[in-house]
This record gives sequence, structure tokens and C-alpha cells, in this order.
Amino acid sequence: MSATAQSPATGSIPAQAGHGAKRPNSTAIILFLSLGGLSFAVLQSLVAPALGTIGKDLGVATADASWVLTAYLLSAAVLTPILGRLGDMVGKRKIIIVVLVLLLVGTVLAALAPNLGVLIIARVLQGAAGAVMPLSIGIVRDELPRERVSVTIGLLSAIFGIGAGVGIVAAGPIVEALSWHWLFWLPAVLVAIALLGAIFGIPESPVRTPGRLDVVGTAILSVGLVAVLLAISEGEKWGWGDGKTVGLLVLGAVALIAFVFVELRVKNPLIDVRLFKHRGVWTAHVVALAFGFAMFGTFILVPTLLQLPTVLGYGFGKSVSEAGLYLLPTVVAMVISGVVAGILIRRVGPKIPMILGGISVTVAFLIPALGHSDDWQIILSGVLTGIGIGFALAATSNAIVESVPATQTGEAISANTVIRTVGSSIGTAVIAAIISSNVSPQGAPTDDAFTIGFWVSAGVGVLGILAALVAPSVRARRAEAAAAGVDDFDELEATAK
Repeated sequence: MSATAQSPATGSIPAQAGHGAKRPNSTAIILFLSLGGLSFAVLQSLVAPALGTIGKDLGVATADASWVLTAYLLSAAVLTPILGRLGDMVGKRKIIIVVLVLLLVGTVLAALAPNLGVLIIARVLQGAAGAVMPLSIGIVRDELPRERVSVTIGLLSAIFGIGAGVGIVAAGPIVEALSWHWLFWLPAVLVAIALLGAIFGIPESPVRTPGRLDVVGTAILSVGLVAVLLAISEGEKWGWGDGKTVGLLVLGAVALIAFVFVELRVKNPLIDVRLFKHRGVWTAHVVALAFGFAMFGTFILVPTLLQLPTVLGYGFGKSVSEAGLYLLPTVVAMVISGVVAGILIRRVGPKIPMILGGISVTVAFLIPALGHSDDWQIILSGVLTGIGIGFALAATSNAIVESVPATQTGEAISANTVIRTVGSSIGTAVIAAIISSNVSPQGAPTDDAFTIGFWVSAGVGVLGILAALVAPSVRARRAEAAAAGVDDFDELEATAK
């Protein structure tokens, strides 16, 4: 693999990618990176179904306990681009070890937390693991044989959706059989194994981007992301017209605009915003935003509908554990489609899988939008959702990797991860607002709330399709990537031809 291309935007030159005679164990690398990604994704969603139980046990209201989710979200959004950039600068293996240490400490601290304050601190530490995704994909690009890169990236990308689904499915049984503390003890085991694997089984990436961390850009981006995500997360509770919500949205918008101007002028930007002008990059970001929305839209709509009492005429009367089982087909479909997408991407590039993913998710929401009274409608919708998300997440990650130089993998994937996180936050907030604004006199969500929610999610799926259609073809992407300094995908290009 050649890794000597100079980045036009930063002027940085990576270290030579000489590995010597012995190639690292690819299977071990994939296993350990998968465990790290799975741990982060599971912890992202595992807590949500148990917020009421956690709040009751700690003696706080469920609204206050929701900060357990918010703290994690804010931390991940802020730290992901910082740690992704540091990985490009000082070595992805070094930073992923730091990240996994923080995740392990945060997970153990959360399991032992005696009060809400300690639990929130623990969740902030866990949020640092949002950088696992960009760091892992960077390591895969640097270390694995070219013919395994697209398939592995597809698997790793799907795992983030899989982990979120597993968290929703497993939360109920864990809390019922053990206690909420085990929501953290069990993932801690996975984190510990991933950490040991990173220390002893993953070689250090030879690719570097010399430079300094952009402190000013980091501060401005942090303010912008925290302001926007806090407003989105708390807007339903505060009121969307409340001064705090509006003020934070305005502050966030101003800060993000300022961030762009700053990054265009500094020598070593935190995120090279010039990458966003590439069609292969910005279309992948739009698709990621849409699918972040769709993924968490289904994780809210489906369990909520299933748990409503049958006496309403449209509820299914399922327990938390039973409702979670309905998401198992979604998780299985993500596993299979993520790998299939990687194979397909090797042959035809990421555009077609993105389009197929968008179509699958759109149809998945159209089915329950037209009718959601029978089990088969929910299950079929879940399978199509899993297929669509698996295809789309694999395709967006591969599209980014094939569009930017190896020296900028971390920052580019970090930006995509943050955008998907923003999409998830918007999806959660919008669907929650739809449900809460359509309630019966008894306080239960009406049937119309779910119909509207499914239609809105289908509309977002259409946005994903449109962005995928605009994405460049294989030939156009290769030409654009070559102009950007990408020179490590010759074998993939030959395979595609």
C-alpha cells in the first residue's frame, strides 16, 4: 500500500507504510475493532429503555435522568473530531487505546455510580468512544489488504447500527433479571477485551499528519455542537419557542459558521472543511444525516407502539423485553447487509448500495405508515430498515474513505460520525415531539402520532435517496479522489473495472 501522498489541504506527509515482511493478523484486527465499536454503540442505546428505572433507583425524576443520555451525546459529538484528528497526527492505535481506557473507566464508574452526578460524569467519559469509528476505519485502511478494506468497513459501519439495536433489545431483560448496574458491567467485559486486543493485537498505523491541534477551531466547534445538540435534546422539554432553545440554536449556528471561516484560514485545521466541497464527501454526509434520523426514528416509534395497551385498539400490549425482541430481525438484517454491501461496493462502488439503502428504508417506513395493526407489518418494516441501514452506513463510510487522502481519514470519518449523531438527535427530538403533541385525553399517544411519525421518517428516507442519486459514479469518484491526493485504491479500482 502506498501512503506517501501529500495532502493538498494541509501539506502534511504521512510516514511510509512499510510493514516489513510480516503482515499483521487481519482477522484479529477486525475482531478487536468490532468489539470496541459494538461496546460504544450498545452503550449509546442500552440506557434509554431503563431511564425510568435508573431515575427511580437514584431518587430523581425521569426528566433529570435523561441527562444520562444527553451527556453521552454531547461528549461524543465534541470529542469525536478531536480524537479523530489526534489519531491522524500521533497514531491511530495510540489514540484508540486512550479512547478504550476512557470508555472502560467510564463504564465501570457508571456501574458503581451512587448518584446521578457520578453517573453523568461516567457517561461523559464513555462518550469519548465516539472516536472508535473513525479510528477503526483509519486502521483498517492503513493495515488491511486492499481487497478486504471495503468489506471490513461495511462490517464496522453496520456494527454501530447493530449495537444500537442490541442495546434496545437487551436493556429490558438485563434490568428485569439483574439490575440497571449490569447495563454497564456486561459491556465493560467487551471493552476490556477490545482494549487488550488494541494493546497486543493491533499494530501502529504508519500514516501520520504532522501538525498541531487547532485549539481555536476545537473550542468554536465544541461550542457550536453543544449548543445545537443541547437545544435539540432539551427543546421538547423546554419548549421549541422558549428563549433557551432559540438562543442555543442561534448560538450554535453562529459558532458553526465561524468554525468554517476559521478552518479555512488556519494551517492545521481540526476538520479540513475543503473536503466538504467534494461531491463524494458531502453526499455521504447528507445520507448519514438522513439515516441517523431514520435509525433512531424506528428505535423510538416501534417499541413505543408495541408497548401501548391493546385496549387502545392500536397498541400491541408487549412488555419492554417483548418489544425489544421485535427489533431482532432489524439487527440480523444489519449484520448481513453490512457485509453484503462491502462486497457490492468492491464491484460497483458505494453509490448503488447507498441508493438501495435509501429505497429499502423508505419502503420500510411506508409500510407501517399505510398500516401498522399486524405483526407482519412491524417485522417486515424492521427487516427492510436493517437492510437499508446496513447498506447505507457501509456505503457512506466507504465513500468517505475513497474520496479523501489516507492522512485525512480520521478527520473525514469523524465529521461523518458527528453528522450521523446530529441526525440521530434530530430524529429522536422530532419523533418525540410528534408523539407528545398527539395524545389522547388519557395521555396516551394516538394512532395518528405513529402514522405521522412513519410518514415523516419515510420522507427523510427520500432525502437519503436523492443525496445518493447525486453521489458521483465510480469513475467520477476516482477522478475526484485522484485530484485530492488519494493514491491507495488502485487495486480496488482495478477490481471495479
